[in-house]
Amino acid sequence: MSRIVCQFSCGAASAVATKLVLAEFGATREILIVNAFIKEEHEDNRRFLADCEKWFGREITVLRDEKYGASTLEVFRRKRYLKGQRGAPCSKQLKRDLLDSFRQPDDAIVLGYTVEEQNRYDDFIDRNNGIDLMVPLIDRGLTKGDCLGMLERAGIEMPAMYRMGYDNANCIGCVKGGLGYWNKIRRDFPERFEEIAAIEETIGPSAYLFRDRDTNERFNLRQLDPSAGRHDEPLPACSFFCEIAEQEITA
Repeated sequence: MSRIVCQFSCGAASAVATKLVLAEFGATREILIVNAFIKEEHEDNRRFLADCEKWFGREITVLRDEKYGASTLEVFRRKRYLKGQRGAPCSKQLKRDLLDSFRQPDDAIVLGYTVEEQNRYDDFIDRNNGIDLMVPLIDRGLTKGDCLGMLERAGIEMPAMYRMGYDNANCIGCVKGGLGYWNKIRRDFPERFEEIAAIEETIGPSAYLFRDRDTNERFNLRQLDPSAGRHDEPLPACSFFCEIAEQEITA
């Protein structure tokens, strides 16, 4: 029987997706939990990973890229771009390629897509129709707020980035973030803000993350209006579907 591989990202959704799969298939299938270590993630992500290992009752296999030292900044410097039409190079080099090298052809892959991300999941299916995918959160109608609430009631403290008001536990200074996100990074992590801004300037305007809506010209992070954008903190809410899923976990 094929393995089930849970991709654990140190986020709420992937944690709950993993727990649900363990509850449903833990006694009958070989289940592996894998995590791609990223140097620029908040150090508290490792504490969250250890807490989740206790919750899962399973060890998590941590993979680490060697070519770029598991560093997003090193990927940006050597690839000489921060993001493009196909996304950010760090995701491919430090996560996707690493996890793909671990995967066996007949593995079932567990992804932590929530119901709000149905479109992202559909797009993923279109681009990866040869992969056996499992999406326990979508199957159960679970939202991101549901996952936050379930972890809170399980007594697991969320990663520091969530507690600081960020929507996920991505790297500190994720190039996919918007104007408000980057202004918050400038306040909370000024050194990381300056590191990314310096990389932008070294590469040149083609690497600048944002464009002026009126002129369509790119601008550097240091030119970002401190009042631009907004950043709202998600609340650990829980829906009806969440209650059903928790019964599976605690049964």
